[in-house]
Amino acid sequence: MMIGLEPTLTHYLLLSAALLTISIIGMIANRRNMLTILMAIELLLLSSNINFIAFSAFLGDMNGQVMTMFVLATAAAESAIGLALLIVVFRRRGEITVETINILKG
Repeated sequence: MMIGLEPTLTHYLLLSAALLTISIIGMIANRRNMLTILMAIELLLLSSNINFIAFSAFLGDMNGQVMTMFVLATAAAESAIGLALLIVVFRRRGEITVETINILKG
């Protein structure tokens, strides 16, 4: 094991920033496929979780880890409901593009 190569807070923040950038690019670049947009939103939530955990470990406080559990539970519920809606739309329309879902407005 090499000494001095353990990750610091900066490493975690850079990883989180990279995930946030990939997420935003994924949402902007692919505006047609709803499944890709949902995956980009999940990456966005993951980057915020990394920030919560990193600052929690750095400050020695458990609040960030508790908040991460709430974000994970919310993300799981959002994914389940979002994917269920996408399956219903796909079965009815045969595609899951954003334009198809936009037609469903009342």
